Amino acid sequence: MKKKVALITGISGQDGSYLAELLLKKNYVVHGVIRKSSSFNTGRIDHIYVDPHNKTNFYLHYGDLTDSNSVYNIINNIKPDEIYNLGAQSHVGVSFDNPEYTAEVSGIGTLRILEAIRFLKIKKIKFYQASTSELFGETYNKNIFNENSKFHPKSPYGVAKLYSFWITSVYRESYGIFASNGILFNHESPRRGETFVTRKITRFLTRKILGSKDILYLGNLNAKRDWGHAADYVEMQWRILQQKKPEDFVVATGNAYSVKQFIETCAKVLKIKIIWQGKGINERAYFINNNKKELLIKVDKRYFRPNEVHYLKGDARKAFKKLRFKPKFNFKDLVEDMIKHDLELARSEL
Repeated sequence: MKKKVALITGISGQDGSYLAELLLKKNYVVHGVIRKSSSFNTGRIDHIYVDPHNKTNFYLHYGDLTDSNSVYNIINNIKPDEIYNLGAQSHVGVSFDNPEYTAEVSGIGTLRILEAIRFLKIKKIKFYQASTSELFGETYNKNIFNENSKFHPKSPYGVAKLYSFWITSVYRESYGIFASNGILFNHESPRRGETFVTRKITRFLTRKILGSKDILYLGNLNAKRDWGHAADYVEMQWRILQQKKPEDFVVATGNAYSVKQFIETCAKVLKIKIIWQGKGINERAYFINNNKKELLIKVDKRYFRPNEVHYLKGDARKAFKKLRFKPKFNFKDLVEDMIKHDLELARSEL
């Protein structure tokens, strides 16, 4: 039986690495797109690349979503059965500093892939677009969001992803391309980039209990997010492309936790005691060790975004039913997985 061929943009990222592992286990031939860089940026997939069992099933190609020719040539040469577009400038905060680049990669990059599929007329290709809960933006009555909820993005990243969502829908309806959006709410893992708040917290706290004297500076401690595990969510990406017809799906847990609750859960896992004092910009967390109080976390207005989204929670009933979505990780499991990994990492750095 001929193996399916998958192409993953953003393969060196959190989701890309987990998805590559999943597809290889399902006996796919996996091709990944990475950007040419002066330094190696493949840390999350090096273990896949050097595994001798993957020698004929795993390939990397230099390309860039800002370059139409590279996108076209890679797709033309590989002629994949499935394309997973996970490539993006995916940091919301950075998108305010680099809005044009964010639009080029996270927005127009999607169009470049869809145009290549259209021009090449490869009917077999199924296309998955990685969308985001940032499409929904702010809500003031704490609704949960589903596939029919109104979009109101609050960042350049969210706007770029909104373009990607709608252009995927347009190409599906206009050209008959099998193109689906996965509106994934926040998902974390030990492979999350260290500039993201959850990984900042787990890296900081695991170093702290090993003797670090650093202080962690954070922005909005009360922002609430629907946090799942990336390993669960990439399976849903695959399941979305196994459907008989292309559709859009919200993937979420249906539970929202604040940044402060994330910190407190980390503290429980590490069996450390912290206390909070102050409010708003003056709020601080202290580490209680041998009856001594040590400053742990401070709020810093530099980390507040120009347009803050305070609450995001997803309604994934469609995914639960049609994709048979049953997350293996709950919130505590996710925190424990990240803490375990980062504690080992912190010890290796001593």
